Amino acid sequence: MTVIVGLLLGLGLLLAAAPWLWPAPRGRSRADPRWADRLGVWVGSGAFPIRALVAVSVLTALAAAGLLLALTGVAPLAIAGGVLALALPAGVLRTRERRRRRSAREAWPGILDHLVASLRAGIPLPDALASLQTTGPESLRPIFASFARDYRVSGNFGACLDELKDAAADPVADRIAETLRMARDVGGAELTSVLRALAAHLRQQAAVRAELEARQSWVTNAAKLGVAAPWVVLVLLCTRPEAAAAYASGGGVLLVLGGVAVSVVAYRVMLRIGRIPEEGRWFR
Repeated sequence: MTVIVGLLLGLGLLLAAAPWLWPAPRGRSRADPRWADRLGVWVGSGAFPIRALVAVSVLTALAAAGLLLALTGVAPLAIAGGVLALALPAGVLRTRERRRRRSAREAWPGILDHLVASLRAGIPLPDALASLQTTGPESLRPIFASFARDYRVSGNFGACLDELKDAAADPVADRIAETLRMARDVGGAELTSVLRALAAHLRQQAAVRAELEARQSWVTNAAKLGVAAPWVVLVLLCTRPEAAAAYASGGGVLLVLGGVAVSVVAYRVMLRIGRIPEEGRWFR
């Protein structure tokens, strides 16, 4: 009952602070620290405010620590669980960002096919891009709807392309936008051929990457299970009074702290070894 009351109290505090944690920012504030930018790039938080991420991470750590303390009564184990749970929200955001990038990689070849069909039908380039707000993939339609709206207001194709690149935040979108900009500025009779070749290259690249990620997932999932399994066993052992007393002693504290350090280092090394490099953005 104490744990439930604590969780409800934490949820109430989070909701009370929501207007300050989840504002509607229109860009980076001058008061925002530089570490917030680096953290946002690392987790790929996008529209999720960094202050909210920090607050949710702290509340998650406190909830995990309180739950473990209520189950086992071992303070070192509860602290270790809270430290490990501190990175859980960031991990969820990183997973969501990877899924978004994977979905975008699969969608861009179809967008290029739509562009080629529109250009061969004689539709002007800005109108062909604007038409993707209704014919393009569902996940990317808001980006092209914003492009169409900005182009109707300003008529500046180059500036609208820059806004499109910033909204997409994808290296493939950067390449497509710069190709279209060059074709618009200097002319290009081979634009449709270039776009078709780029679409074929993207499909081949996506297929190779999907196969690599499938093979990598076997190793990473096994490694995650190997890291998590000892802690699950430790929590189950600490439900017994004699085991809890042993791990609450000085030697038990050192053992738990050493296990946390080894688990964190092993997990980071595993991710580093199995990481597939992401394509960088060259045309920001």
